[in-house]
Amino acid sequence: MDLIPKPGQVVSAAGNVATLLVRGGLADLRPMPRTLVDEGPLRELYHYRPATTVVEQGDPVLLVTPPAAPSLCYDLRRGCSLVEHLVAGGRATYLVEYGELSLTDRDLAMDPWVDDVLPAAVREVSDHAGGRPVHLVGWSLGGILALLTAADDPSLPIASLTLLGSPVDLAQVPLVAPPRPLLDPTQAGGLTGRGAQVLGSIPIVRWAADLGPVQRLVAKPLAIGTRLDDAEFLAQVEAVDRFSAGMAAYSGRTYGQLYHRFVRGNALVAGEIELGERTVELAAVDKPVLVVAGATDGIAPLGAVRPLVELLEGSPEVQLEIVPGGHLGLLTGREARTSTWPALDDWLAQWSDLPPTAPATPIGTSRRRKHGSKASRSLST
Repeated sequence: MDLIPKPGQVVSAAGNVATLLVRGGLADLRPMPRTLVDEGPLRELYHYRPATTVVEQGDPVLLVTPPAAPSLCYDLRRGCSLVEHLVAGGRATYLVEYGELSLTDRDLAMDPWVDDVLPAAVREVSDHAGGRPVHLVGWSLGGILALLTAADDPSLPIASLTLLGSPVDLAQVPLVAPPRPLLDPTQAGGLTGRGAQVLGSIPIVRWAADLGPVQRLVAKPLAIGTRLDDAEFLAQVEAVDRFSAGMAAYSGRTYGQLYHRFVRGNALVAGEIELGERTVELAAVDKPVLVVAGATDGIAPLGAVRPLVELLEGSPEVQLEIVPGGHLGLLTGREARTSTWPALDDWLAQWSDLPPTAPATPIGTSRRRKHGSKASRSLST
């Protein structure tokens, strides 16, 4: 609102406050309808039911959830839900969840996701969609797990990968600095036992969710008061707050492994990582990859994401998109609707056997350029 609110702003603010008091919120938090189609250890696979007036076309999409993050990241609220957008566009849309990690799962490392969970989900989605190849879309660590899965088994029926805010050079991530004192200097860069335990008990949202301006405004009622006339803004704050409340802690060993290999060793910046008794090389990825970086992302800043363009030397095409928003905002912020989502639509249409009915905007048009910049590398096949 203006410093001296206009009459219309006062009316809007009063209406929003009344709705908050009477209904308890402004956001439409109804989840998109979905059906459980497969399950197994650490795996629940859902298919989002298409609208009655929409016929699913093209290759299916599998949304890969980061461990310990609620799947709400893809279905934040009606009007700001990537799931809703994909389903409305006629894209067969699936999501893999891992269930709630309990104390008995504290020794889990990344290996099960790459060895079993994601490969099984990819194959099941392909079968459920009539044998079509699958587009993997992963946010944050979900993107890294999708990438490692594709690198580990090139025979999987994967059509393309999209990595949303997935850093590989963590030396470029400012937020890795706070945990460094928990390192044991006598353990060749490993975590102290207490360090892993402490870090494993911290909900990632405390320092790593990087919810940007929305998070800061949630903590400042006075600042929110200046936007009381903006129902969309208030609804987004409400939805993000619900998402934050649903964040869980990474298991001690998983966090320790991530920290030791990605932060301390910064393994992926060299293009490979050891999983179990094998080495997984990013150069083994032979599928097209869309890499999306948020212009104001503190968890996966551009410098931490950009190396993927060169590391994925086996991919027929690697495209980098820079879009507005922080770590969550680039995926499901209000600006994502006119930046990330159109870029994803174009990418899926380009690499699908059968594009959706509505024609996608050609890659590189002004609609996308005005929201961000683009860099790409193409290899001849």
